[in-house]
Amino acid sequence: MKPFDIVTITVNPALDKSTHFKGLVPEQKIRCDEPRYDAGGGGINVSKAISRLGGTSLAVCTSGGPIGEMLEKLIKKETIEYTAIKVQTWTRESFVAVDDNTNSQYRFGFAGGKISEQEEQKILEILSNLTPQFLVASGSLNEGLSTDFYQKIAKIAKKSNSKLIVDTSGEALKKVLEIGAYLIKPNVGELAKLIGVERLELEEVNEAAKQIIAKGGAEIVVVSLGPQGAVLVTKDSCDFVPAPNVVKKSTVGAGDSMVGGMVWALSQNKSLKEVIRWGVACGSAATMNEGTQLFKREDAQRLFGWLKGK
Repeated sequence: MKPFDIVTITVNPALDKSTHFKGLVPEQKIRCDEPRYDAGGGGINVSKAISRLGGTSLAVCTSGGPIGEMLEKLIKKETIEYTAIKVQTWTRESFVAVDDNTNSQYRFGFAGGKISEQEEQKILEILSNLTPQFLVASGSLNEGLSTDFYQKIAKIAKKSNSKLIVDTSGEALKKVLEIGAYLIKPNVGELAKLIGVERLELEEVNEAAKQIIAKGGAEIVVVSLGPQGAVLVTKDSCDFVPAPNVVKKSTVGAGDSMVGGMVWALSQNKSLKEVIRWGVACGSAATMNEGTQLFKREDAQRLFGWLKGK
């Protein structure tokens, strides 16, 4: 296997299906438009975002059953290098539907199938044999995986001197912080939980992130502020970037697009000032497209140009 500067891992990928309908009426058959299918899941979306910016990565993911086969075909269409780890349970699906009468978006997600101990070991074994500059662990965990699974990946990254970037939440993220990561991307609510408080005001975010950095949990904390933008915090700096005002059609994949934009910028040796602006640009650009499409490169470039002066 050829070396890659960026490797993404998605243990719980999804076949994303999106459509439109007119009027949500209970107990009646809802007629939907022809569905769109996309390969989804945190790490896969990150690899797609990197590809759209002209970068390359290796997407490591699980794949099970006929849905997994379709997922792999869609990844191939994206011209992304990937390694699929076959599992016994079927790959999950997710469903996004927009009511054209109200422009309301409905998002339905299913839990991932159980991962066996042998399958888990196979995933970790493959990652142990890779030495990327950046290792991205993103997305939810399947049934059967303990909350220390990403912590195990953090240990692998430390051993290979890879810079670990983690986008997950809850106990899985807390356990990663015990080992340490290069960059984490919580939202404000998740950040509050990480430091053991109920909520945080915007002016408290910087100090909260620096608490995590001071304890060795991460070198960089990027806090997503939703429609307000994002803030990048290191031990010595804090950089708030407002989100550009765009016409939003879907928020699906916006967070993954943000991570992809940042990882691509890091791999290009961009400054942290540029890294966070590429992240916000890609995340905002993703909201301009319907369903599960992520972003268009030209939209991300235009928004980055606007953010350069902010």
